[in-house]
Amino acid sequence: MKLSLATRIFLGYAVVLVTFGLVSLFSVAELHRNRLEIRLVSQGYLQLSQDAAEMEMNHANQQRHTSRMLEEDSAEIRRAIIRLARVYVPTTFISQRLAATRERATQLRAMAPESEVRFIQELEVRLAELDTRYREYGRAAESVFDAFSKQAPDKAQVERATADVLSMEDAIGRELRLLRLSLSNRIRERVDGAEERERQTGLAIISLSVAAILLGLGATAWSARTLRPVRTLIEGVSRIGKGDYSAQLGVKGHDEVAVLARAFDQMARSLQAREAQIKAQAEALMRAEQLAAVGRISAQIVHEVRNPLSSIGLNVELLGDAVEQATFPDPAEAGEVKDLLSAVTREVDRLADVTEHYLRMARPQRPDLDPRDVTAVLDGVLDFSREELMRAGVEVVREFAPQTPAVLADEGQLRQVFLNLLRNSREAMPHGGLLTIATRPLEQDVEVTVKDTGQGMTEEVRQHLFEPFFTTKEGGTGLGLAVSQQILQAHGGSLSCQSIPGQGTAFVLRLPRA
Repeated sequence: MKLSLATRIFLGYAVVLVTFGLVSLFSVAELHRNRLEIRLVSQGYLQLSQDAAEMEMNHANQQRHTSRMLEEDSAEIRRAIIRLARVYVPTTFISQRLAATRERATQLRAMAPESEVRFIQELEVRLAELDTRYREYGRAAESVFDAFSKQAPDKAQVERATADVLSMEDAIGRELRLLRLSLSNRIRERVDGAEERERQTGLAIISLSVAAILLGLGATAWSARTLRPVRTLIEGVSRIGKGDYSAQLGVKGHDEVAVLARAFDQMARSLQAREAQIKAQAEALMRAEQLAAVGRISAQIVHEVRNPLSSIGLNVELLGDAVEQATFPDPAEAGEVKDLLSAVTREVDRLADVTEHYLRMARPQRPDLDPRDVTAVLDGVLDFSREELMRAGVEVVREFAPQTPAVLADEGQLRQVFLNLLRNSREAMPHGGLLTIATRPLEQDVEVTVKDTGQGMTEEVRQHLFEPFFTTKEGGTGLGLAVSQQILQAHGGSLSCQSIPGQGTAFVLRLPRA
């Protein structure tokens, strides 16, 4: 399930709040538990222990009165001690205290935790047994007091009753002492346990608080990390605003920011492609304007130069015929005249070729597009140029793809383009080299590559290669590649160049499939 950015941040801080809430609840629960523990000890066990200690002290006083009474030889003094004992240490006192203690234990059991119920029940049983014993002791003590109160007590009966009372007193004293010690030990155990729990509770609260703080810091860091792409997005928008369309955010994920970042990257790529397209269109428009200017100039040059050149060529031919019929006193002079006329004829022909280039630039012919076998056209051009290439030391390698599809082209214009590229490659390898001609069928086009191993060219030269009048060759017109590109564009194809200085140049042509 994909959660939105706001939901994830909300859940992160909700976890932090829940953690702090749990820490608070744990602290309150432990405080409540400690309060119950204090109440159990202070209002329960401590009161019971005080009752047990008071009963033990009262019983000890009663034992001293009994011992004093038994040690006294005078009957009058003994009867006086018995009267004092009945007044100041009545036998019903401890029974009343036991009843009150049992009632307090019952109340304590109602509010005590489950772990203390069994101990309190055992305590109640012991108090009940003590109460029963003390009632028996009270009756036995009254019998002894009554026996000693008589003028002539039965000595044997008194001794037996006295022995029973002393035995009961010792048993009750031990039981009261054990009861007090049991309560004291329980109080000590509960206090020690409360101190240990308080220590553990403090450590637990500190640990949970630290964990909650760390969790809060983690949630904050996680939120900052989640929102970090927003800053990247802002920076990318700023770069786009400054005209830098190469900005790519590369944000991964499935939240809103990631989706927005991917849409931004797509927009930036579209803008970059559009800018490149606009730049290419601007360059094409500039070249078209240059070609249009060349066309106007060429038309004027052809108009002004072609007719005089024709006249000059015709007159030179007539003059040559006249020279052939003329006689010269010196054969060397006749040869010199003929050489001069031949040179003039060559220059006239060269100027005619130049004007022809300008004329084709000014008035490009519309291509007659028909399905053509591009490999057959290449074979014809290479066979035509074989002698020229062999003399230049150029080795030709044909790498034609099998079953290369036909292309829509004007064969004459296509031959013109191939001849121009072959001549450029030959001139780029003045000391010979390897010329590779390759074809490769594409989905909608056929690609032809003309690759040489010449000197190559720099990037600056390559950028201006198809501009009219730009040339790096001495005596070149700078129109060959411009015309070739114009021809291919008229065919619906393209011409591009790849070159590395010192490693050669490759011209790549693309023509639409038939």
